[in-house]
Amino acid sequence: MLAEVRIEIAAVAARPVADAPVVVVGAGPVGVRFAQELRRRCPQQPLVVYGSEPWAPYNRVQLSAFLAGKTDWSSLTQGLALPEDPNADVRLHCAVTAIDRAGRCVQDASGRWQPYASLVLAIGSRARVPDIPGIGQANVFVFRDLNDTQRLFARRARSRRTVVLGGGLLGLEAARAMQRLNTDVWVIEHAPRLMASQLDDEGSALLRAQVEAAGIHVLTDTRVKAVHGHGRVEGVALRGGERVDCDTVVVAAGIQPNVDLAVACGLPVGRGIRVDDAMRTGDPHIYAIGECAEHRGAVYGIVAPGFEQASVAVHSVAGGQAHYEGSLVATRLKVLDLPVFSMGQLGLAGDDAELRSVCHDAGADGTHRRIAVRRGRLVGALAVGACREMSRLQEAVLARRRVMPWQLWRFRRSGSLWPAEEATSVVHWPGAAIVCNCNGVTRAQLGDAMKAGCRSVGELAACTRASTVCGSCKPLLAELAGSGAAPEPVRGWRGLAAVALIAFAFALAIAVLPGLPYMDSVQAAWQWDRLWRDSLYKQVSGFGVLGLTAIGLLLTFRKRIARLRLGHFDTWRFAHVAIGLAVLAVLYVHTGGRLGSQLDGALMVAFTGLILVGGASAAVIAFEHRLAPSLVRRWRSRSVWLHILLFWPVPVLLGFHVLKSYYF
Repeated sequence: MLAEVRIEIAAVAARPVADAPVVVVGAGPVGVRFAQELRRRCPQQPLVVYGSEPWAPYNRVQLSAFLAGKTDWSSLTQGLALPEDPNADVRLHCAVTAIDRAGRCVQDASGRWQPYASLVLAIGSRARVPDIPGIGQANVFVFRDLNDTQRLFARRARSRRTVVLGGGLLGLEAARAMQRLNTDVWVIEHAPRLMASQLDDEGSALLRAQVEAAGIHVLTDTRVKAVHGHGRVEGVALRGGERVDCDTVVVAAGIQPNVDLAVACGLPVGRGIRVDDAMRTGDPHIYAIGECAEHRGAVYGIVAPGFEQASVAVHSVAGGQAHYEGSLVATRLKVLDLPVFSMGQLGLAGDDAELRSVCHDAGADGTHRRIAVRRGRLVGALAVGACREMSRLQEAVLARRRVMPWQLWRFRRSGSLWPAEEATSVVHWPGAAIVCNCNGVTRAQLGDAMKAGCRSVGELAACTRASTVCGSCKPLLAELAGSGAAPEPVRGWRGLAAVALIAFAFALAIAVLPGLPYMDSVQAAWQWDRLWRDSLYKQVSGFGVLGLTAIGLLLTFRKRIARLRLGHFDTWRFAHVAIGLAVLAVLYVHTGGRLGSQLDGALMVAFTGLILVGGASAAVIAFEHRLAPSLVRRWRSRSVWLHILLFWPVPVLLGFHVLKSYYF
């Protein structure tokens, strides 16, 4: 038999490697993502995908929701369709058992050998089961794949008390799912707090209160010393000597990368299969991605870094240049309906002297927030409870945005780094803000998809993959889909922009340039300086300024008197700006372009400032369909107050000016 196998390997290895397919081992979300992106980049590339499970590819992240009855099978498989074409061969329920690196082929469980041009290992991880006496008895379960979920489905109906080992995300979700049929559920965590890797003491305390309010018992800072029973679980013994009676134990104590295939064929292995920045292993024809891969000493236990690695591996396999530099892991989800966000360096261990941490606790609404700053730049953020700034915080941490002292003061007082008016809906988020954390989909990408015709949550998900992993961003997609098309420009925006820019430039010129010169000879046919020296001309231009100013104020009545609805408001606004430009022109004639002094100077400064602010505001309004909505909104609010500030002295100063002119 051994001789026959060697002959078969030799025969397969003798085939031209150039004709061999790219082989993907693993049909989880990361392996499927690699296959999908490779098919888009290289449509004719032969592809073979192996999956060890009998099911169609599904999303493991949503298994807890599936177990709890909050989602169905179609949601579990959304966005995970493998390529269906003559060049793609999908082999489900077919595990790969061996790799022959010399012959560049793999063997599956049926004994068949498959050659490869490139081999991609996306074999994931398995549940880590601690070495505890009695852990191997009946009714001890892990919670990792669909087979485990089915076993828990069956067990949940008969369990009266379940103990979950592990107070991380998976353990808490498993506890909630097992509680569905009124089962008494206990969570035991060896760390001093729940979700110890992601949350600080205050955030974890809020989470614990939420968990216990749901009727789940929590024990922290203790370990299970033994599992009691005689073939079946009867209880667990704790390190302090206590005993918790139970009939079911669910182990959710972390993961262990699957490295057996790599070890057997001699690939370098640490905690996971070691890869370089191109996702190559020690063999240039073999790649590893996802939870089985170890990059620069890090193994990522969440799906988003795996998707990034898949994209890099596709470029490398296709002959391109791409480099993976690691991922900044972000936890952004709901734990028992409580929003939790954690990202970057938070200094939870207290061993980073350069890290400055600022907290905000709001007891009234039950929220907690923390940010971490190093050398003036944001490097970490944490939020437990509702946080409208979550995506903006994530973008700021990714970009290492600079944080000013007054922003830290505002955060400590209000829990927000930015003014309240900047905390906007997803419709107004900046393009770089990440909406779907699992897939790294930004607001700009979703905007492009909407411009291409996507209008519903399903269409956006199909186009960008947003919401297809954990689904926590579906409300954001719904909000975005409900916003409709991109904003339309105001009526006549080009004309408004032209008049506004002319008015702004004219006012700026009056402010900085010297006035018109006086005539140096009385022999000239036209004495232009008479326009601001001759009393009659000055009265005509002066009352012209007064009359035009009064007419310009009609826009205020158009805005505030309900019955005054003659004409479109955009037309009135254009007229208001044009009148402002006319006021400035007549004022220029009236003064010869001179600012004057004392009360006259103050009046000119007020008039000129009004036109400068008005011109800038009108320009912003004209171009608001091309500007960030938050910028437009801030400027509109501030320009109103600037208008009020600059206009209130005008009637008083104008009255004194008229009185002075006629008195003297």
